[in-house]
Amino acid sequence: MGWLSRNPVKTQPRIVERSSAVLPASTETPYFTVVGRVLITQLVGEVTVIFDGTVNSIKLIANPTVGDDVDLCTALVVTDDVVGTFYNITGTITDAMLVATSGALTSQADAILVADGTIDLDATATDTTGSTKWVLHYIPLDPNSSVVVA
Repeated sequence: MGWLSRNPVKTQPRIVERSSAVLPASTETPYFTVVGRVLITQLVGEVTVIFDGTVNSIKLIANPTVGDDVDLCTALVVTDDVVGTFYNITGTITDAMLVATSGALTSQADAILVADGTIDLDATATDTTGSTKWVLHYIPLDPNSSVVVA
């Protein structure tokens, strides 16, 4: 009997929530820390405080401990998004971040494999008021893999 059969990896999705915070100031900021390898099955943001009107774009980036950064989506303009606006990614790294203000949004279609490192939010400008909260669903690929708030 092999190690994996004695110590099965749980494939039930796990959830990590990052509390509401003001957008990063014109920089790439770690939002989640990844240990090991995980499959991201959902990564959803929500505006909790209206943005101040500053022209701004955001995107999510996988920043591995070893290797180069990988954009998880292309940037989305979020200049004056209102409370309740949702953000999501499709799971195709060349697609734009999705946005909805209607209270409903398409869920992530494809899982993304992410290695040890961080998942960062990159903002192109400083918004002094706009705040978001984020929820990440993941499946660990290795017995000791995990994701926590950075």
